[in-house]
Amino acid sequence: MLKEFKEFAVKGNVVDMAVGIIIGAAFGTIVKSLVDDVIMPPIGLLLGKVDFSNLFITLKEGATAGPYTTPAIAKAAGATVLSYGVFLNAIIYFLIVAFAVFLLVKGINRLKRQEAAPPAVPTAKDCPFCFSSIPIKAVKCPHCTSSL
Repeated sequence: MLKEFKEFAVKGNVVDMAVGIIIGAAFGTIVKSLVDDVIMPPIGLLLGKVDFSNLFITLKEGATAGPYTTPAIAKAAGATVLSYGVFLNAIIYFLIVAFAVFLLVKGINRLKRQEAAPPAVPTAKDCPFCFSSIPIKAVKCPHCTSSL
């Protein structure tokens, strides 16, 4: 059993998958920072200095009465909140990751298409009368003198 596991673990596909997961996790961190620190602040500024991560609805008041300025303060007070701003950030994060993966797959597909050799253009054809091989542009067979 140990030998089978060793063979499985060192196969190229498993190692490639592990590398992909590690790179994907690092990429996810970069995209999260892009969304939270680069994209959302200007959008929030355009919408009236709104920090999307602080958008929430209080469903039930906590031990100390509101209004609460952030979801963290509301939760600390024991309030039940619906943090839709964090959800909006997650949607934007997902869209950016999905678009990046789309571009990656599109690029890989383009490379695969370039690797495939185009079909060879025929340079010869068979005479329908004597079945000899003749140039594709020939209008008369040089072997049987038939008009093509």
